[in-house]
Amino acid sequence: MRNIEMLVPSASKADTVGLLALDAGELARYVADPAHPWWRRRSCVLALAGRVPERYAAELIARVRDPDDVAEVRIALLDLLADRAAELLPWLKHEDRRNERSYAMPEAILKARGLFGDRSAAPELVTLAASPWPHRRTAGEAALDALVTRYGVEEILADIGVGRPEDRAFRVRMRHRAGADVTDALADRDRGVAYLAQSLLTDPVRLRGYLGDAPTTDAALWAGYALHRLTGDAAETRAVYESLGCPRVEVDGLDEELRGAIVHEYAPRCERQSDPRWRVEALCTEPPQPVVQDGQLRRATAALETAGLAPEPPVPCGEHHHQGGGTYHVIECREGQLSVSTLGRFATGDGTDDGAALAARAALESAGFRWIDGTTGAIRVTGLCVYYFGEREPASVDTLLFYWQD
Repeated sequence: MRNIEMLVPSASKADTVGLLALDAGELARYVADPAHPWWRRRSCVLALAGRVPERYAAELIARVRDPDDVAEVRIALLDLLADRAAELLPWLKHEDRRNERSYAMPEAILKARGLFGDRSAAPELVTLAASPWPHRRTAGEAALDALVTRYGVEEILADIGVGRPEDRAFRVRMRHRAGADVTDALADRDRGVAYLAQSLLTDPVRLRGYLGDAPTTDAALWAGYALHRLTGDAAETRAVYESLGCPRVEVDGLDEELRGAIVHEYAPRCERQSDPRWRVEALCTEPPQPVVQDGQLRRATAALETAGLAPEPPVPCGEHHHQGGGTYHVIECREGQLSVSTLGRFATGDGTDDGAALAARAALESAGFRWIDGTTGAIRVTGLCVYYFGEREPASVDTLLFYWQD
């Protein structure tokens, strides 16, 4: 007979059908023993869905409550034991749960409180549902849906305020779910709320009618952005943009060459708190000519060789860092490490402004490259929020031209 070890041979492999065929008691006993590998135990928890043996319920609940057990198992058990509110809810609501630090455990606890019907969790769940992290947002929305289903939307709305952006975002979602028009939320003072509103709109005719009455430039830009999402009509989007005077975010020191490279690379996928001016500018302006990377790298290498700097073959930044990817190649040479951007003719190097970099800079500039020195690289591109190692804030020119993410 096949046993649990055979059915789950590694952390990345599990025979789900085979586990479902095993006796529920055998699975529960395995889960209840923390000496077993957590990844096997979690697979067993998933196979117990809808068939938890009553005689093992207390032991499984004890695993949830044990802060020394693995979070992945505890989180799976919380979902499995969704009908054990009487035993788990007092523990979930206890102030000690505020000290939980295991990855994703605080979110799982909040989600479980919502699923168990704890209305006091609603304000925190609203915050969770507004998170930019998908796993947190999904947990918050699932719990809020459960509360709304149990108590009704008006009751849950009464549990939250209107002052926080996340409160207003939740209200926008509830209004939209009820079939109400949320176009007015395009004028919300928080960009995240306005972004949410535009993402929910589906009527181009209503948006066109709103454009003439939009109370702010930002609201009109959000309407134009939503209209473009629905129609893809670039000419209409440009007409809206021009009627507003082609508004854009001005950044001191950011010239048109830098601006064009950055806006067309990052504005189409920027974070929700970004200024709508960047988004619409990307839709309404011509992108720079794409870089022929092989030719550009050959030109850089040849210039460095001619200068006697002994360059090594260019390496993509992801390969250089052994993971991830980004917008530049690395060239190691006698003068140190150089970076050549994939977004344009931009290059930089270690010690961008010191004497050691002068020879490399001169060689690359003679070949038509533009050296990004410390002053230019430090310019912060305000209003354009870009994901970078967990942050979703405006970044500097050097980060954007020479971007790497693992």
